[in-house]
Amino acid sequence: MVSAVRLEPVDERNLEPLLSVAAAEAEPDDVMPAVEAPAGWSMARREAFRDYHRANFPGLDGPARTRMYAILTGGEVVGMIRMTCCDEPATVETGLWLGRSARGQGLGAAALRQLLDVAAAAGMHTVVAETTSDNTGALSVLRKLGAKLRDDGDRVHAEISLDTPQS
Repeated sequence: MVSAVRLEPVDERNLEPLLSVAAAEAEPDDVMPAVEAPAGWSMARREAFRDYHRANFPGLDGPARTRMYAILTGGEVVGMIRMTCCDEPATVETGLWLGRSARGQGLGAAALRQLLDVAAAAGMHTVVAETTSDNTGALSVLRKLGAKLRDDGDRVHAEISLDTPQS
């Protein structure tokens, strides 16, 4: 059974717990853009993680046009999901990550389902995502929520219409 999932906008209250989960249970390249810093979770990389998330605090109307949400279950931060405005009208791109201990429990699908509701409430009609063809967890979540998948070799493009009912 999937535990209850709650999305909470990333801000100063949950930024350090989010960083703690990332550093303990994920690789830097899986949770943030690449930066020039020593390998692993160096102090420089941790500060870049904070800066990256703080740059998105203003949300969809801010310069980065991105809203990030901490994924919580049982009151604990277990990962992050985001949506970023695309050039296409009423379309956002999403991505998420979960700490290793939270994977395989249905939390990703529950978080994405909630994000779809948030996106629809914000007036969006389409949510897109990109992943790799070997990311079976992401592909499973996307299929479960009715995404149309297009395979481009080692990349997979997903599209979810918010104008049709979700699974």
